[in-house]
Formats: sequence, structure tokens, C-alpha cells
Amino acid sequence: MAYGVVHHFPGGTKEQYEASIAAVHPSRSSMPEGQIYHAAGPSADGWTVIAVHESRQSWERFRDGILMPRMAAGIKGGFTSPPQETAFEVHNLVR
Repeated sequence: MAYGVVHHFPGGTKEQYEASIAAVHPSRSSMPEGQIYHAAGPSADGWTVIAVHESRQSWERFRDGILMPRMAAGIKGGFTSPPQETAFEVHNLVR
């Protein structure tokens, strides 16, 4: 079952997003293995990122193997604090 994750970065900016995504995605035109959807943009008080993975396990592999280690090491120009996270089992995914 697909698994969705919403990350909200209070005070986050487009520039921080661009630096962060460059550090955790393989390229601007491709997504990490198992990720099937990615969207991001400005929100009322910061920046929001939405990702959908093939499964919860796929999300956890990406989170634990790529996202968290790279964020913990520090990403020059990237987000400076962890996001507010909401995760959910996807009930309906239209492609």
C-alpha cells in the first residue's frame, strides 16, 4: 500500500528547499527508489513537501538511509531544523 508523508518547515524558503532536495534526490528529474510522487511549495508560514512512496517500508528505507543521515550531517543552505511531519497510509492514489 502506498504511503504518504507531508513535511512542513516553518519559516522554510524556496532556496533552502532547493539546497535540500539537491542533497537527497538523485537528480532534478528523478526521484529516489520507491518514491512515486513529489510536490513542494510555499505555504502560509514556510515550505511544505509532499511525497508518496510505494510503501511504508520504501519511505523508511529512504528516511533512514538517505534523508536523515544527510540532514544530520548538515546541508549547506538547506533547512536548518527538522520538519513537522504527518504520515498516512494512502487510501486513493490516482496517477
